[in-house]
Amino acid sequence: MRILIINGPNLDILGKREPHMYGTTSLWDIENRLKEKYPKVAFEFIQSNSEGALIDALHRALDGGSAGIVLNPGAYAHYSYAIRDAVSALKVPVVEVHLTNIHAREEFRRESVIAPVCAGVITGLGIRGYELAVEYLM
Repeated sequence: MRILIINGPNLDILGKREPHMYGTTSLWDIENRLKEKYPKVAFEFIQSNSEGALIDALHRALDGGSAGIVLNPGAYAHYSYAIRDAVSALKVPVVEVHLTNIHAREEFRRESVIAPVCAGVITGLGIRGYELAVEYLM
């Protein structure tokens, strides 16, 4: 089974960025934890701070090959209709993940324009959110 994990802007600086909110675990640590916990899953990890690169990765997923996608769009969740449109074109399930509880944060972070076209959303559970998304896709 193959699962694509896509991470958006500023997730490359996890562990350094606002550790009081996001913790000290790096994105690399999250990727390694997933590989260790689910050794039978072939993961492909993509991170970009560029909206276009994330859309390109979603377009490549149109060709199939993945059982599903775990997507942490970061701040793009709140305003990227282009990423929403790319997700809605997919035939595989997409689970949106956020490390923090977006509903308990600033007003502008409380709505995801991408969520309505996803199979589900996991928010506020930290790293465990990625694991739950993978378990759902499995």
